[in-house]
Formats: sequence, structure tokens, C-alpha cells
Amino acid sequence: MKVGLYFGTFNPIHVGHLTIANHLAEHSDLDQIWFVVTPLSPFKKKNSLLDNQQRLEMVYRATKDYTKLRPCDIEFGLKQPNYTIDTLTYLFEKFPEHEFALIMGEDNLKSFHKWKNYELIIENHSIYVYPRLSDGKVESQFNNHPKIEKVNAPIMELSSTFIRKEIKDGKNIRPMLPMNVWEYLDEMNFYK
Repeated sequence: MKVGLYFGTFNPIHVGHLTIANHLAEHSDLDQIWFVVTPLSPFKKKNSLLDNQQRLEMVYRATKDYTKLRPCDIEFGLKQPNYTIDTLTYLFEKFPEHEFALIMGEDNLKSFHKWKNYELIIENHSIYVYPRLSDGKVESQFNNHPKIEKVNAPIMELSSTFIRKEIKDGKNIRPMLPMNVWEYLDEMNFYK
């Protein structure tokens, strides 16, 4: 089975995440998409993050009606901060029968050369890149790379940061979230 790993804090997961993941599930050779809920990214501050289990619960609620999408808490038990290479190594040991690929936005590809052991990642894993509007350019070594597939997915310029701010400001953001995620956020008074 070929599994696409979609890493993120998903703080909260929103319709943009689902749209991209579902597009890849329907329009690529990936059999499943795992939403890898990251406890702590080396590039993000922890103070605005909801609890790991609360974010995992949101991903579970958002994906439960999609047969090819599933939540993944594999990084919860790994050393922090989490680096993608370490997670991939652990997943390969735990699920040797699966082939794992990365899913990332074009903005992340622009900084991919700064990732820990990026050479090993690209040597051993395919990378599916969805379009994002962002400054900067992709390093020439990644242009036309045989392991990098640019996916013609919809451009989703919706961010969890924007959603958290809108909730804090008392705005109605219901259309930006799966209904069961919005209900959970509202019930728990998250981000207010």
C-alpha cells in the first residue's frame, strides 16, 4: 500500500486540508492519506497549540467519513521536536509492507533543502507537492526531480492561523471547517 503522509499541527484542521488530501486520494497513485498530527514542529512555537489529543480528535472527526483519509498519532510517542526523517524511519520499521510518500505545499518545497537529512528523504520517498501562493523560489535541484510530483490540486489559501484569529474575534467561520469539527470547537470553546 502506498501511503501519503500529510504532516501538520492541524490547529485546527479545516476544509482546505481536506480538499487537498481528498484530491490526492482521488487523483494520484496514493492508496491512503494519513494526517500525521505533529506535537511540536521545529519551526513553530508551542504556546498556541491545542492539546495533542484535542487536535487528533478534530482530525478523527474530519476524516471519519472518508475511506482513504485517516488520522495518525505516530509522532506523539517520538522524541521532540519531531523531524520528518525520524518519523519516516520509525514508520518504515513499524510498517515495512507500506511505501510512504510525503505531501507538502510548494511553500515547504522552497525550504526543503533546510530540512534535517533532506537528501535521505528524497532518495527514499516520493514527494507530492500541491500549489501554494508564496514568495521565494524552489531550489533548482528540485525542479524536474524524478521523486517530486507537482499535483494540480486546487490552491487553498485558508490557514489555521486565520481561523484561530477569526474565532478569537468572534467571527463566524463555520464554512471553513467540517461541521463536526466546528461543533467540537464551539462546544469546547477553543481559540476564544
